[in-house]
Amino acid sequence: MYDILVSMADEMIVKGLQALADPQRLQIVEFLSQCCYGVASIHDDGRVEGPTAGEICCHVTGDPKLNIAIRRQLQELESAGLIRITQRGETMLCSLRSDGILAVSNFVAQISRGDIEKEYCCTETNP
Repeated sequence: MYDILVSMADEMIVKGLQALADPQRLQIVEFLSQCCYGVASIHDDGRVEGPTAGEICCHVTGDPKLNIAIRRQLQELESAGLIRITQRGETMLCSLRSDGILAVSNFVAQISRGDIEKEYCCTETNP
């Protein structure tokens, strides 16, 4: 059971890193981190808190209307666990998922410190 959990965690890290490897998706994540870290909601009165998909599209492409390319980028980020998409009617809001961002960040930090488990390291013994 432990191995299954580890492999699921590894898969999410890989998906997160792959998502962030795309310059446009990285630009979206940076934009979301600057404007609303973790905040996005549509209130009962229709008031919107957080960036809409159209605002993200405008920031990335200059066009305020959401296009299929940006929609796909947002779906990739959501699938990787890095953003949350909230939709009510035609309004689509996006926010960062701190747990996903932190998981990827912690993994990269472990690599930088050499804290990854050593069981896979090759060691040579000299006679």
